[in-house]
Amino acid sequence: MSARPLLGVLLAALVAFTAGAVPTASARPAPPAPRAPHTAVLDGARLQRMKVRLDHGDPQLRDTARALTARADTWLAQGPWTVVDKPRPAPGGDVHDYLSQAPYWWPSTPPAPGNPWGCPYVQRDGQRNPEVDTGTDRQDVEKVFDSTYDLSLAWYYTGEKRYAVKAAQILRTWFLDPATRMNPNLDHAQFIPCKYDGRAIGIIDFSQSYTSVLDALAVLDTGAAGWTKADHAGMAQWNADFLHWLTDSDFGRQEGTAANNHGTFYDLQVAALAYATGDEDLARRTILNARTARIAPQIAADGSQPQELARTRSWHYSAFDLVAYTRLAAIGRHVGVNLWKYRGPDGQSLFKAVDYLLPAATGAAAWPHPELDFSRFAATDVVHAAADAGDRQAQRAVPSLQEPPGGDLWALRPAAEQLDSIAG
Repeated sequence: MSARPLLGVLLAALVAFTAGAVPTASARPAPPAPRAPHTAVLDGARLQRMKVRLDHGDPQLRDTARALTARADTWLAQGPWTVVDKPRPAPGGDVHDYLSQAPYWWPSTPPAPGNPWGCPYVQRDGQRNPEVDTGTDRQDVEKVFDSTYDLSLAWYYTGEKRYAVKAAQILRTWFLDPATRMNPNLDHAQFIPCKYDGRAIGIIDFSQSYTSVLDALAVLDTGAAGWTKADHAGMAQWNADFLHWLTDSDFGRQEGTAANNHGTFYDLQVAALAYATGDEDLARRTILNARTARIAPQIAADGSQPQELARTRSWHYSAFDLVAYTRLAAIGRHVGVNLWKYRGPDGQSLFKAVDYLLPAATGAAAWPHPELDFSRFAATDVVHAAADAGDRQAQRAVPSLQEPPGGDLWALRPAAEQLDSIAG
């Protein structure tokens, strides 16, 4: 054999060996699919699909992810917060008890040495007393709720350890560390100085947003750095104790009978906690009961919500109540209840309630009811939720929705949030 044919054979063998030993980039195995979190409100399988799309470079989701991580980045240098650092404890003296003040109650006289609070307090609906943001736990707990949700989702979609570590620190400090933890009750929520040490309606301080923490926990449980089995067990016990307080305390039973957004949010919180702690039967019963106990009496035949329209911030509260309804419907998806399909005796439904908001939500018409601080974007998430559930009017309205401050995050966290400020 001549040198040239021999060289050709050797080169061919070398190419074949190299091709077999070093796979090309296109031949490398794909990264393992992320676990689908066992979320209560969010659809864990949907989050998993969005994560895969993001990992494959979906350009639209990249933009949404940047908006989400921008929110998460703002929390990295904040907190952690604790219930024990308020300047004075709740009535009863235990600094571990949560304390908040009724937002729409004001002193009737200037404070004086013999009357340091300016009692008696009088109600001004829709006008927030700035006292409620000092000396109590309300602002801090809202930061706990918002930060852990943003940080856990940012970790899930990016894999960046710092987000998970920060979320874990915040959760441990507020709920688990013996020196700083909160007792699992709301005995002193929305107290009124010189009048009530706490009130049942104060439960909404948690029912408004705590379900986001339940989803954050489920996300972290998929393998987040810095989140331990002990953390998981501690939060599971806290949630079980809190659910027991909600269902068995006098305040819990009173809030469960509320005929407006308080009742809807109470059902949301009970159903979410029940699902998260493994009591799917209670979750299902709560959602089934909401059809005749909430939708039928609280939504009118035309889709309006009379109890919310009676408020000085009727637009805010109409959208706010639908945040609870749409999140409750999302939990129903996990336990075999389609709340969107329910029709009351006069045709009441969640679709009708969302459709009632569409003219104002899209800017096609002015909101015809009292509103101290109208923000069109307040309804953006609930319209998204209805559109996803099959409401054709809502689907047509989506392109005309106003983007909330910080961007429309629906694609990566498809569960309605309260998007406008409650202050006003």
